[in-house]
Amino acid sequence: MSGEVTAYADGGKVVCDEKGFCRVVADDTTTTPGKEGDGQQASDASTGKPKCYDSNMDADTDVPCYLKGFGYWVNGSNCYFQEADPQPPPGDPRWEGHDPADGAVYDAYCPDNPNKNSQWFAQPPNGGAGVDPEVLAQQAVKKMRLLGPDVASPRAAGRYTVGVPLWMWVNRSATTYGPQSASASAGGVTVTATAKVSQIVWQMGDGATVTCRGPGTVYQASAAMAESPTCGHVYTKTSADAQGSKYPVTATSTWAIDWEVTAGGGGQIGQLTQIQQSQTQVAIGEVQVVK
Repeated sequence: MSGEVTAYADGGKVVCDEKGFCRVVADDTTTTPGKEGDGQQASDASTGKPKCYDSNMDADTDVPCYLKGFGYWVNGSNCYFQEADPQPPPGDPRWEGHDPADGAVYDAYCPDNPNKNSQWFAQPPNGGAGVDPEVLAQQAVKKMRLLGPDVASPRAAGRYTVGVPLWMWVNRSATTYGPQSASASAGGVTVTATAKVSQIVWQMGDGATVTCRGPGTVYQASAAMAESPTCGHVYTKTSADAQGSKYPVTATSTWAIDWEVTAGGGGQIGQLTQIQQSQTQVAIGEVQVVK
């Protein structure tokens, strides 16, 4: 993808390097990096240098604040920086004479200066370099207080019958089912995470496991002896021999968490999961026939 790609009427030409990073070269403007795989870009009118954009800025006139694999853009330096892993050994020229305890070496990607490949910083450079969006996503998740299922049925105080369909369902709230969102920020980067339960796995206590993709269906008397259309189980043995004469029931929810860099990171996205459990008990008896 390297080389001049096309020309514009104003004399500007789009040039892309081997990384797919494009920029416009024009006779009357400063060379300006563009966003990954993009076309024409314009230079910053006030400084002649590009600045990074977030979701609140114009993606057509600036560069993305984050490029996966290259790190974060530092305004004024015209480079992306990402902490080198592993760090070079002590005495390596990349430390620029500094002690490793005094900072870190960052790999540099500078579209207009291919000869520059690293720089030492005492602190993470401006623009959010060194901020891991996934770590921010995890911090956002901690704010949500995600809990296990709020089991509505079966009820611990209820009595159910062998051979009669048992309907299972849960109450839905932001903390027990979702959706719920929260954000976390650091170094000019903001990540917003949204969590929702994707499935609930029920361990029924009699050796059976039931996987339900939704919250379950609330039983209505009009259903009579029908099985639940979404989440149910039929016990074939009483719980008389179980501890306390009740089957232990465990409901395990899987929280699917989608996160997105909403400021300072060029729209990077990802996913996390979290597992939460709740327990209840169910008494299963037999139909008593009166003669």
